[in-house]
Amino acid sequence: MTLDRTDPEGSIARTAKACSNWGRWGADDVLGTLNFLDEAKRREGAALIRRGVSFSLSQRFDIDGPQKGWRRRTNPVHTMLDTGTDAALGNQGLPHGIGGADDVIAMPLQCSTQWDGLGHIFDHGKAWNGRPAEQVVTSDGDLITGIEHMAPHVAGRGVLLDVGRVVGEGGELPDGFAITEEDLAATAEAHGVRVGRGDIVLVRTGQLARVRRDGWGDYAGGPAPGLSFSTAGWLHGSKIAAIATDTWGFEVRPNEFEHAFQPLHQVAIPHIGLLIGEMWDLDALAEDCAADGEYAFWLTAAPLPITGAVGSPVNPIAVK
Repeated sequence: MTLDRTDPEGSIARTAKACSNWGRWGADDVLGTLNFLDEAKRREGAALIRRGVSFSLSQRFDIDGPQKGWRRRTNPVHTMLDTGTDAALGNQGLPHGIGGADDVIAMPLQCSTQWDGLGHIFDHGKAWNGRPAEQVVTSDGDLITGIEHMAPHVAGRGVLLDVGRVVGEGGELPDGFAITEEDLAATAEAHGVRVGRGDIVLVRTGQLARVRRDGWGDYAGGPAPGLSFSTAGWLHGSKIAAIATDTWGFEVRPNEFEHAFQPLHQVAIPHIGLLIGEMWDLDALAEDCAADGEYAFWLTAAPLPITGAVGSPVNPIAVK
């Protein structure tokens, strides 16, 4: 795909038409590309468990996270409702010496490791499958494609593409690096792994490792390596079920067009119906994959079934 950097509107329109999955699974579909992740793919993924070693791919959810208020997103605020102090002082009103602790958390659903739901992005007022956006997401939430529908389905064969290690220097890609289809193919070949129908693909850029070393900076909302807009055809044609990266926005930042904002999102979510994960911690998994040479594994990454939500925190677990 040749990018005309001066014409985001035209490029998005042409790519959306070429990559559209509207109607592919019927007019009432609420799963998008998760339809590719079927029972056979889950059995294939489960068969990859050999050693039983597991990795959490989630960042921590705490006040020391990366958020700085971009798009009104904040870090989680954790508050105790009952504590050991209350129990010791006998303030809880419970019999026979029993005491306990309870807590609450307040946070945007996309402030750390998360999935973008199908109601998260629109194109010219159209949501996934061509539905009018105003009929899908209202002040009551996502009335049709709420992320709760995906909760039973996100488990199967995971594949790590450590582009930072294969293409980058020192295991990291610089901010602004646009990952092309050729980069993805070269990485898969270097790892000796295939990517195809129903896979959950994880793309490591190395940016998270860098900000942990150097400080958060503009990690949440700033420049980043990521997928090129030109990969839209690959995302569509490969029939993957989902994709996640270790960056805040999945696609390269700054974007490749003049006066554009997240053009790949504008195609991938409302037109391809692709489930997108962001801010995943892939570093420990990547080290293990490099050590044993196995880049495919069982992966379970269910969103919280929050009714009507357009995104969800997640604690993905990879098992090898």
